[in-house]
Amino acid sequence: MRRSYSRALGTAALAAVLVAAAGCQDTGSSGDDAASGDCGGKIAIFGAFSGDNAGLVLPSLNGAKLAIKKHNDANADCQIEMVEFDTQGDPAQATPVANQVAGDASFLGVIGGHFSGESDATMPVYEAAGLVMVAPSATRTDLTQKGNKSFFRVVGNDGTQAGAVATYLKSQNAARVFLIDDASAYGAGITAELTKNLGATVAASDKIQERQSQFEATISKIKAANADFVFYGGYTREAAPLVRQMRAAGVQAKFIGPDGLYDPAFPAGASGGAEGSIITCPCLPADKAGGTFTADYQAAYGQAPGSYGAEGFDAAQIFVDAFKDGKKSRAEILEYVKAYDKQGVSKYIKFAENGDVDPSRVVIWSYEIKGTAFEPLQELKLS
Repeated sequence: MRRSYSRALGTAALAAVLVAAAGCQDTGSSGDDAASGDCGGKIAIFGAFSGDNAGLVLPSLNGAKLAIKKHNDANADCQIEMVEFDTQGDPAQATPVANQVAGDASFLGVIGGHFSGESDATMPVYEAAGLVMVAPSATRTDLTQKGNKSFFRVVGNDGTQAGAVATYLKSQNAARVFLIDDASAYGAGITAELTKNLGATVAASDKIQERQSQFEATISKIKAANADFVFYGGYTREAAPLVRQMRAAGVQAKFIGPDGLYDPAFPAGASGGAEGSIITCPCLPADKAGGTFTADYQAAYGQAPGSYGAEGFDAAQIFVDAFKDGKKSRAEILEYVKAYDKQGVSKYIKFAENGDVDPSRVVIWSYEIKGTAFEPLQELKLS
């Protein structure tokens, strides 16, 4: 299989696969000049491709790879190169990557970020360079409220997801919900949104820290609150030991978390403690994706697409369509994305002026953890 992508590990090294194709030669021009011939070009993709929370992001990366490969295999004279940058989801690692990509005139667009913190940190860099960002999974609500003109996302924001979580909790007659967040940009953001929706149903709340591993104090507060549900806003690295220690301490409250926990490492790391937990996500179950996406993904990777696999495909497909339409500069591609109006595999893709995907197309699904699998339950109504 010919690869049209490469991985840059760390923040300083760029390992690129140079694709030789008729009519697609780098001109070495400035950012707004044509960087290729009649068709094709180069884009970057960045995110947590390794590390404790990579399981949430790798399906999106694989979906993007699949879109690029399908195009390149069918279009020998219109090759697209996608270069991978592994930031581990860390804003401190993502920022020098952004400076590197923005300063390289051959890059005409960016897929990412995948996490809200790294997206927030890099948006000003890419905007100043005229580089459009298409995010498959950065969901913090205020990312599209900052006036940035080059950031777009193909998923619903945390406001819509929090509304759906609140609707679910009310349908379960939740009486006393204990809220926890990891103080990250994402975790604190979605928990704050949920707090607005739950009102007096919130029994108490607590904050933990990223990379924390012992949670006795928080568990004592959960017991004191007599909570029937525990909501955790954050990522797998802290959630797995938290829920494992909760169960060991005898806490039987139902555990619920948002898309940051849609990661196989969560149930695996919880050692059975996550059984029956509810995870919500503005991402589709594999069998709901459009076209042949799920079958193609299964054939390529030997497994069904996980969280944001279809959304990663859609993010890459936007750039595929731009290059096929003859767009050759950063400015042309930015305008193309602003006006994008097509059916994707995850949803119909059309952007509001602020960069959010059309909210009427957003869907939120709930999943129940059974063993190490995420079993789809139902599409949740948005409150």
